[in-house]
Amino acid sequence: MNQIAAVSRDIAPGAALSVVLALLASAISYRYGAPAMLMGLLLGLSCHFVTEMGRFATGLVWASGPCLRVGVALLGLRFSLAEVSILGWPAVSAVCAAVCMTLIFGIVWSRALGCDRELGLLTGGAVGICGASAAMAISAVLPESEAKQRQTLFTVIGVTAFSTAAMVFYPIVGDALGLSATDMGFFIGATIHDVAQVVGAGYSVSPETGDLATFVKLLRVAMLVPIVMAIAFLCRVSSPAHSADKVSTPPFPLFLLGFIALFLLNNTVVLPGVLTEGASRFATGLLLLAVTAIGVRTSLREVASIGWRPIILLGGETLFLAATIAGLLLLRIV
Repeated sequence: MNQIAAVSRDIAPGAALSVVLALLASAISYRYGAPAMLMGLLLGLSCHFVTEMGRFATGLVWASGPCLRVGVALLGLRFSLAEVSILGWPAVSAVCAAVCMTLIFGIVWSRALGCDRELGLLTGGAVGICGASAAMAISAVLPESEAKQRQTLFTVIGVTAFSTAAMVFYPIVGDALGLSATDMGFFIGATIHDVAQVVGAGYSVSPETGDLATFVKLLRVAMLVPIVMAIAFLCRVSSPAHSADKVSTPPFPLFLLGFIALFLLNNTVVLPGVLTEGASRFATGLLLLAVTAIGVRTSLREVASIGWRPIILLGGETLFLAATIAGLLLLRIV
Protein backbone atom coordinates (compact mmCIF):
# COMPACT_ATOMS: atom_id res chain seq x y z
CA MET A 1 0.00 0.00 0.00
CA ASN A 2 2.83 2.36 0.84
CA GLN A 3 4.41 1.66 -2.54
CA ILE A 4 1.14 2.39 -4.35
CA ALA A 5 0.72 5.61 -2.41
CA ALA A 6 4.27 6.66 -3.30
CA VAL A 7 3.69 5.96 -7.00
CA SER A 8 0.42 7.92 -6.87
CA ARG A 9 2.19 10.88 -5.30
CA ASP A 10 4.80 10.78 -8.08
CA ILE A 11 2.17 10.64 -10.81
CA ALA A 12 -0.27 13.17 -9.37
CA PRO A 13 1.41 16.52 -10.31
CA GLY A 14 2.02 15.71 -13.98
CA ALA A 15 -1.29 13.87 -14.36
CA ALA A 16 -3.23 16.73 -12.78
CA LEU A 17 -1.56 19.27 -15.08
CA SER A 18 -2.39 17.14 -18.13
CA VAL A 19 -6.03 16.74 -17.06
CA VAL A 20 -6.47 20.47 -16.46
CA LEU A 21 -4.97 21.38 -19.84
CA ALA A 22 -7.01 18.69 -21.62
CA LEU A 23 -10.23 19.99 -20.03
CA LEU A 24 -9.33 23.51 -21.05
CA ALA A 25 -8.68 22.30 -24.61
CA SER A 26 -12.09 20.60 -24.65
CA ALA A 27 -13.77 23.79 -23.46
CA ILE A 28 -12.07 25.84 -26.18
CA SER A 29 -13.03 23.23 -28.78
CA TYR A 30 -16.66 23.23 -27.63
CA ARG A 31 -16.94 27.01 -27.54
CA TYR A 32 -15.09 27.93 -30.73
CA GLY A 33 -15.17 24.73 -32.81
CA ALA A 34 -11.38 24.38 -32.88
CA PRO A 35 -9.92 20.82 -33.00
CA ALA A 36 -9.49 19.64 -29.41
CA MET A 37 -6.31 17.70 -30.21
CA LEU A 38 -4.65 20.78 -31.68
CA MET A 39 -5.74 22.91 -28.72
CA GLY A 40 -4.36 20.33 -26.30
CA LEU A 41 -1.04 20.30 -28.13
CA LEU A 42 -0.73 24.07 -28.17
CA LEU A 43 -1.63 24.38 -24.50
CA GLY A 44 0.84 21.64 -23.66
CA LEU A 45 3.62 23.31 -25.63
CA SER A 46 2.97 26.58 -23.81
CA CYS A 47 3.58 24.78 -20.49
CA HIS A 48 6.82 23.07 -21.50
CA PHE A 49 8.69 25.12 -18.91
CA VAL A 50 7.26 22.95 -16.10
CA THR A 51 9.44 20.05 -17.26
CA GLU A 52 12.32 21.84 -15.57
CA MET A 53 10.60 20.86 -12.31
CA GLY A 54 11.30 17.17 -11.87
CA ARG A 55 8.13 16.44 -9.91
CA PHE A 56 5.98 16.65 -13.07
CA ALA A 57 7.99 14.12 -15.09
CA THR A 58 6.47 10.84 -13.86
CA GLY A 59 2.89 11.98 -14.31
CA LEU A 60 3.55 13.31 -17.79
CA VAL A 61 5.11 9.99 -18.82
CA TRP A 62 2.09 8.16 -17.39
CA ALA A 63 -0.38 10.39 -19.23
CA SER A 64 1.46 10.09 -22.55
CA GLY A 65 2.04 6.32 -22.25
CA PRO A 66 -0.47 4.03 -20.48
CA CYS A 67 -3.35 6.48 -21.03
CA LEU A 68 -2.58 6.53 -24.75
CA ARG A 69 -2.60 2.73 -25.01
CA VAL A 70 -5.90 2.35 -23.15
CA GLY A 71 -7.46 5.04 -25.35
CA VAL A 72 -6.40 3.24 -28.53
CA ALA A 73 -7.76 -0.07 -27.20
CA LEU A 74 -11.16 1.50 -26.46
CA LEU A 75 -11.43 2.61 -30.10
CA GLY A 76 -12.42 -1.00 -30.85
CA LEU A 77 -15.93 -0.24 -29.57
CA ARG A 78 -16.46 2.37 -32.29
CA PHE A 79 -16.40 -0.05 -35.20
CA SER A 80 -19.21 -2.31 -36.42
CA LEU A 81 -19.23 -4.83 -39.28
CA ALA A 82 -22.87 -3.97 -39.99
CA GLU A 83 -21.80 -0.47 -41.00
CA VAL A 84 -19.11 -1.78 -43.34
CA SER A 85 -21.54 -4.10 -45.13
CA ILE A 86 -23.53 -1.05 -46.25
CA LEU A 87 -20.66 0.06 -48.48
CA GLY A 88 -20.27 -3.14 -50.51
CA TRP A 89 -17.06 -5.09 -50.99
CA PRO A 90 -15.72 -3.14 -54.01
CA ALA A 91 -15.83 0.08 -52.00
CA VAL A 92 -14.37 -1.65 -48.94
CA SER A 93 -11.51 -3.05 -51.01
CA ALA A 94 -10.85 0.35 -52.59
CA VAL A 95 -10.62 2.05 -49.19
CA CYS A 96 -8.29 -0.60 -47.81
CA ALA A 97 -6.09 -0.41 -50.89
CA ALA A 98 -5.95 3.39 -50.72
CA VAL A 99 -4.87 3.28 -47.06
CA CYS A 100 -2.07 0.80 -47.80
CA MET A 101 -0.95 2.74 -50.89
CA THR A 102 -0.80 5.96 -48.87
CA LEU A 103 1.36 4.30 -46.22
CA ILE A 104 3.73 2.91 -48.86
CA PHE A 105 3.80 6.26 -50.63
CA GLY A 106 4.67 7.93 -47.31
CA ILE A 107 7.68 5.65 -46.81
CA VAL A 108 8.93 6.11 -50.38
CA TRP A 109 8.26 9.86 -50.41
CA SER A 110 10.03 10.30 -47.06
CA ARG A 111 13.15 8.61 -48.39
CA ALA A 112 13.03 10.74 -51.55
CA LEU A 113 12.91 13.87 -49.38
CA GLY A 114 15.72 12.67 -47.16
CA CYS A 115 13.49 12.13 -44.09
CA ASP A 116 13.54 9.21 -41.67
CA ARG A 117 11.55 6.10 -42.52
CA GLU A 118 9.84 6.39 -39.12
CA LEU A 119 8.53 9.84 -40.06
CA GLY A 120 7.15 8.40 -43.30
CA LEU A 121 5.37 5.69 -41.30
CA LEU A 122 3.94 8.23 -38.86
CA THR A 123 2.70 10.69 -41.46
CA GLY A 124 1.57 8.06 -43.98
CA GLY A 125 -0.37 6.21 -41.30
CA ALA A 126 -1.90 9.40 -39.92
CA VAL A 127 -3.04 10.55 -43.39
CA GLY A 128 -4.23 7.14 -44.52
CA ILE A 129 -5.98 5.89 -41.37
CA CYS A 130 -7.36 8.30 -38.82
CA GLY A 131 -5.19 11.34 -38.26
CA ALA A 132 -3.85 12.09 -34.80
CA SER A 133 -5.15 8.84 -33.27
CA ALA A 134 -3.25 6.77 -35.84
CA ALA A 135 -0.10 8.83 -35.32
CA MET A 136 -0.26 8.20 -31.59
CA ALA A 137 -0.88 4.46 -32.02
CA ILE A 138 1.96 4.05 -34.54
CA SER A 139 4.29 6.10 -32.34
CA ALA A 140 3.56 3.76 -29.43
CA VAL A 141 5.05 0.78 -31.30
CA LEU A 142 8.04 2.51 -32.92
CA PRO A 143 11.46 2.11 -31.28
CA GLU A 144 12.31 4.74 -28.70
CA SER A 145 14.68 7.40 -30.02
CA GLU A 146 15.50 11.05 -29.50
CA ALA A 147 13.69 12.04 -32.71
CA LYS A 148 10.46 10.07 -32.17
CA GLN A 149 8.83 12.45 -29.74
CA ARG A 150 9.19 15.58 -31.86
CA GLN A 151 8.28 13.66 -35.03
CA THR A 152 5.09 12.42 -33.36
CA LEU A 153 4.20 15.90 -32.18
CA PHE A 154 4.85 17.39 -35.62
CA THR A 155 2.67 14.71 -37.22
CA VAL A 156 -0.23 15.34 -34.86
CA ILE A 157 -0.02 19.12 -35.39
CA GLY A 158 0.44 18.82 -39.15
CA VAL A 159 -2.23 16.22 -39.81
CA THR A 160 -4.75 18.17 -37.71
CA ALA A 161 -4.01 21.34 -39.67
CA PHE A 162 -4.31 19.58 -43.04
CA SER A 163 -7.48 17.81 -41.89
CA THR A 164 -9.08 21.09 -40.85
CA ALA A 165 -8.23 22.64 -44.21
CA ALA A 166 -9.64 19.58 -46.00
CA MET A 167 -12.88 19.87 -44.04
CA VAL A 168 -13.38 23.31 -45.59
CA PHE A 169 -12.12 22.71 -49.13
CA TYR A 170 -12.95 19.07 -49.98
CA PRO A 171 -16.72 19.66 -50.30
CA ILE A 172 -15.85 22.48 -52.73
CA VAL A 173 -13.54 20.11 -54.63
CA GLY A 174 -16.32 17.51 -54.77
CA ASP A 175 -18.72 20.05 -56.22
CA ALA A 176 -16.12 21.07 -58.80
CA LEU A 177 -15.70 17.42 -59.82
CA GLY A 178 -19.46 17.00 -60.14
CA LEU A 179 -19.71 14.28 -57.50
CA SER A 180 -23.13 13.04 -56.45
CA ALA A 181 -24.19 13.09 -52.79
CA THR A 182 -23.18 9.42 -52.45
CA ASP A 183 -19.82 9.91 -54.14
CA MET A 184 -19.23 13.03 -52.07
CA GLY A 185 -19.77 11.03 -48.87
CA PHE A 186 -17.33 8.38 -50.05
CA PHE A 187 -14.75 11.00 -51.07
CA ILE A 188 -14.94 12.88 -47.77
CA GLY A 189 -14.85 9.74 -45.63
CA ALA A 190 -11.97 8.20 -47.55
CA THR A 191 -9.71 11.26 -47.68
CA ILE A 192 -10.08 13.57 -44.65
CA HIS A 193 -7.76 12.55 -41.85
CA ASP A 194 -9.57 13.02 -38.51
CA VAL A 195 -13.02 11.67 -37.61
CA ALA A 196 -14.30 15.00 -36.30
CA GLN A 197 -13.43 16.79 -39.54
CA VAL A 198 -15.03 14.01 -41.59
CA VAL A 199 -18.25 14.47 -39.63
CA GLY A 200 -18.07 18.24 -40.01
CA ALA A 201 -17.49 18.13 -43.75
CA GLY A 202 -19.98 15.33 -44.46
CA TYR A 203 -22.93 16.78 -42.58
CA SER A 204 -22.23 20.22 -44.01
CA VAL A 205 -23.28 18.73 -47.38
CA SER A 206 -26.32 16.67 -46.27
CA PRO A 207 -27.35 14.14 -43.61
CA GLU A 208 -27.04 11.26 -46.12
CA THR A 209 -23.55 12.39 -47.16
CA GLY A 210 -22.55 12.69 -43.51
CA ASP A 211 -23.77 9.18 -42.66
CA LEU A 212 -21.89 7.59 -45.56
CA ALA A 213 -18.74 9.62 -44.86
CA THR A 214 -18.77 8.46 -41.25
CA PHE A 215 -19.15 4.80 -42.26
CA VAL A 216 -16.24 5.04 -44.70
CA LYS A 217 -14.12 6.74 -42.07
CA LEU A 218 -14.83 3.98 -39.57
CA LEU A 219 -13.59 1.47 -42.11
CA ARG A 220 -10.29 3.36 -42.29
CA VAL A 221 -10.15 3.34 -38.49
CA ALA A 222 -10.47 -0.46 -38.57
CA MET A 223 -7.26 -0.59 -40.62
CA LEU A 224 -5.43 0.73 -37.56
CA VAL A 225 -5.03 -2.69 -35.94
CA PRO A 226 -3.48 -4.74 -38.77
CA ILE A 227 -1.24 -1.88 -39.89
CA VAL A 228 0.06 -1.03 -36.41
CA MET A 229 0.62 -4.71 -35.64
CA ALA A 230 2.55 -5.09 -38.91
CA ILE A 231 4.67 -2.03 -38.08
CA ALA A 232 5.35 -3.39 -34.58
CA PHE A 233 6.43 -6.75 -36.02
CA LEU A 234 8.72 -5.14 -38.59
CA CYS A 235 10.30 -2.93 -35.91
CA ARG A 236 11.05 -5.94 -33.73
CA VAL A 237 12.53 -7.88 -36.63
CA SER A 238 14.59 -5.04 -38.09
CA SER A 239 15.98 -3.60 -34.83
CA PRO A 240 19.67 -4.58 -34.78
CA ALA A 241 20.94 -5.98 -31.51
CA HIS A 242 24.13 -3.94 -31.65
CA SER A 243 22.26 -0.65 -31.54
CA ALA A 244 20.44 -1.44 -28.32
CA ASP A 245 22.27 1.36 -26.58
CA LYS A 246 20.71 3.96 -28.92
CA VAL A 247 17.30 2.56 -29.83
CA SER A 248 15.18 0.20 -27.78
CA THR A 249 13.02 -2.44 -29.43
CA PRO A 250 9.36 -1.80 -28.57
CA PRO A 251 7.48 -4.57 -26.74
CA PHE A 252 4.55 -6.34 -28.35
CA PRO A 253 1.63 -3.88 -28.42
CA LEU A 254 -0.80 -5.55 -26.02
CA PHE A 255 -3.18 -2.62 -26.33
CA LEU A 256 -3.93 -3.77 -29.89
CA LEU A 257 -5.11 -7.09 -28.50
CA GLY A 258 -7.44 -5.02 -26.34
CA PHE A 259 -8.68 -3.24 -29.47
CA ILE A 260 -9.38 -6.59 -31.15
CA ALA A 261 -11.12 -8.00 -28.07
CA LEU A 262 -13.39 -4.97 -27.75
CA PHE A 263 -14.09 -5.00 -31.49
CA LEU A 264 -15.13 -8.67 -31.33
CA LEU A 265 -17.22 -7.98 -28.24
CA ASN A 266 -18.98 -5.09 -29.96
CA ASN A 267 -19.80 -7.27 -32.97
CA THR A 268 -20.90 -10.43 -31.13
CA VAL A 269 -22.78 -9.04 -28.13
CA VAL A 270 -25.47 -6.39 -28.12
CA LEU A 271 -23.98 -3.78 -25.83
CA PRO A 272 -26.02 -0.92 -24.34
CA GLY A 273 -25.71 2.26 -26.36
CA VAL A 274 -24.89 4.18 -23.19
CA LEU A 275 -21.91 1.90 -22.58
CA THR A 276 -20.44 2.14 -26.07
CA GLU A 277 -21.02 5.88 -26.28
CA GLY A 278 -19.45 6.41 -22.87
CA ALA A 279 -16.44 4.24 -23.76
CA SER A 280 -16.02 6.12 -27.04
CA ARG A 281 -16.02 9.48 -25.25
CA PHE A 282 -13.61 8.14 -22.63
CA ALA A 283 -11.26 6.94 -25.40
CA THR A 284 -11.32 10.39 -26.98
CA GLY A 285 -10.57 11.94 -23.62
CA LEU A 286 -7.62 9.63 -22.99
CA LEU A 287 -6.15 10.38 -26.41
CA LEU A 288 -6.54 14.10 -25.79
CA LEU A 289 -4.87 13.67 -22.38
CA ALA A 290 -1.96 11.82 -23.99
CA VAL A 291 -1.50 14.39 -26.75
CA THR A 292 -1.55 17.21 -24.19
CA ALA A 293 1.07 15.48 -22.05
CA ILE A 294 3.30 14.95 -25.08
CA GLY A 295 2.94 18.65 -25.84
CA VAL A 296 4.13 19.54 -22.34
CA ARG A 297 7.11 17.18 -22.67
CA THR A 298 8.22 18.58 -26.03
CA SER A 299 10.06 21.80 -26.72
CA LEU A 300 8.57 23.98 -29.46
CA ARG A 301 12.14 24.72 -30.54
CA GLU A 302 12.66 21.00 -31.13
CA VAL A 303 9.50 20.77 -33.21
CA ALA A 304 10.51 23.79 -35.31
CA SER A 305 13.93 22.24 -35.90
CA ILE A 306 12.34 19.38 -37.84
CA GLY A 307 12.53 21.51 -41.02
CA TRP A 308 10.45 22.06 -44.15
CA ARG A 309 10.77 18.59 -45.68
CA PRO A 310 8.23 16.96 -43.30
CA ILE A 311 5.66 19.60 -44.27
CA ILE A 312 6.13 18.70 -47.94
CA LEU A 313 5.99 15.03 -46.96
CA LEU A 314 2.65 15.43 -45.20
CA GLY A 315 1.21 17.62 -47.97
CA GLY A 316 2.28 15.14 -50.65
CA GLU A 317 0.63 12.25 -48.81
CA THR A 318 -2.58 14.25 -48.42
CA LEU A 319 -2.69 15.08 -52.13
CA PHE A 320 -1.84 11.48 -53.07
CA LEU A 321 -4.76 10.07 -51.06
CA ALA A 322 -7.22 12.68 -52.38
CA ALA A 323 -6.12 12.13 -55.99
CA THR A 324 -6.35 8.34 -55.63
CA ILE A 325 -9.91 8.38 -54.28
CA ALA A 326 -11.05 11.05 -56.74
CA GLY A 327 -9.61 9.02 -59.61
CA LEU A 328 -11.43 5.86 -58.46
CA LEU A 329 -14.72 7.76 -58.30
CA LEU A 330 -14.34 9.50 -61.65
CA LEU A 331 -13.39 6.21 -63.33
CA ARG A 332 -16.44 4.57 -61.71
CA ILE A 333 -14.28 1.87 -60.13
CA VAL A 334 -16.21 2.31 -56.86
